[in-house]
Order: sequence, then structure tokens, then C-alpha cells
Amino acid sequence: MLVGTVGMGVFGYGRKQQRLPQVIGGLALMIFPIFVSSALGMSAVACSILACVWLAVRAGY
Repeated sequence: MLVGTVGMGVFGYGRKQQRLPQVIGGLALMIFPIFVSSALGMSAVACSILACVWLAVRAGY
């Protein structure tokens, strides 16, 4: 539930700022908890998605 809420916030920010990495990352954060059931796996996937968004922004996308 918490991961989906963070995803909704990232998605909303990306949509308002018209930033594609945040939109894609937010959608991924909202959708992936459907497929991952363990808390450890969910936190690992969420951290990797957020790291990818951060790297994409740092790279200038």
C-alpha cells in the first residue's frame, strides 16, 4: 500500500512537470506490488525503480 502511494506521488509529479522518467517510475511503483508478495522483495524492487529514476534524471532525461 505504501509503495503504491509513493508511486502515485511520483507519477503525479512527473505528469505535472511533464517528466517522462518520473511518470514511468510512478507507474512501475503502482503496478509491481501486484506481482511481488514478500516485503523484502517489494522493498528491493521499489528501491531499484527509484534508483533508476534518479539515474535517468541525473543523466538528463
